[in-house]
Amino acid sequence: MNQQINPDLQTVTAVTHWTDRLFSFRVTRPQSLRFRSGEFVMIGLPGDNGKPILRAYSIASPAWDDELEFYSIKVPDGPLTSKLQHIEVGQEIILRPKPVGTLVHDALLPGKRVWFLATGTGIAPFASLMRDPETYEKFEQVIMMHTCRTVAELEYGRKLVEDLRDDPLIGEMVEGKLRYYPTTTREDFHHTGRITDNLSSGKVFADLDLPRMNPDEDRAMVCGSLAFNLDVKEVLEGFGLREGANSEPREYVVEKAFVGDGV
Repeated sequence: MNQQINPDLQTVTAVTHWTDRLFSFRVTRPQSLRFRSGEFVMIGLPGDNGKPILRAYSIASPAWDDELEFYSIKVPDGPLTSKLQHIEVGQEIILRPKPVGTLVHDALLPGKRVWFLATGTGIAPFASLMRDPETYEKFEQVIMMHTCRTVAELEYGRKLVEDLRDDPLIGEMVEGKLRYYPTTTREDFHHTGRITDNLSSGKVFADLDLPRMNPDEDRAMVCGSLAFNLDVKEVLEGFGLREGANSEPREYVVEKAFVGDGV
């Protein structure tokens, strides 16, 4: 198959294995594809029966990028990632160019601060939003809270944030605005604990010298497992924030199409 026969095929241009469980890859971008930073698309590979195996993946690259980046876990017996983790530069994947999603600026009311709350590969849509100038035009402060089990699993996000400060396009915009708060749950680190606990206890506010979250100033976006999403929603609503959508912007939004265990 090639792109002339199947227009949904895109070529892999780079692959990085971050740990034995995590990898990222870049592919060519269809010329017709327009998306808002934070949205996801369906990507996949042909299955053994010839039918494609497709899953929703957040686009980790910003809307202005010439290529598309994705960040994925590896599931040994997962229908898709058991194969996807072995892709190499030059190979092709299936990409359905119809982006959708709730983690977009249009779904939030204007505010002073935006909190990006993610576990594991849930950082992918925020990798897109942190690299988008619009994020820094709309908010005075951007707080990226990312929790993983181990320090090694934080490396993708750490490197992205570090590289942002030297980025020729938005490096100056990021300076003084982006606050990065990584934590671990199973390994010693300078910050530990679950996002819900660090919010509920007020620890993150004390560590970053920020006021407690409130609906007048704070906005939030959430991406993780279903259980994580539900727990964070409860915490955010405890602070008085209300869930929004593209059609009805409010104080926080949750991505419901997250690719998690078993993919």
